[in-house]
Amino acid sequence: MKVRYTDEALRDLDGILTYIGKRYPAVRGSFENRLRATVRRIAAWPESAPRIEQRASVRVVPLVPYPYRLFFRVTEDVVEILCLHHAARQEPWDTER
Repeated sequence: MKVRYTDEALRDLDGILTYIGKRYPAVRGSFENRLRATVRRIAAWPESAPRIEQRASVRVVPLVPYPYRLFFRVTEDVVEILCLHHAARQEPWDTER
């Protein structure tokens, strides 16, 4: 399947990479590799990630061993990356938009 990032997901990713790059520069490459591997996996097997109870069309996958979660949905033949959040943050749908 094709993968598309929303503008929000791209902003999230930019912020995460900036944060990691400044505070943990040696980790940035490993994080990027984990993200790419995770995106490849969900592009091939999107149903392997559990659905979110509050949003039935949204699925989530952790970026283990990093404390981030990637939220996505599948629309026809596209995996749409919605956002990336630190696991300690509120769920994206619990915040005001």
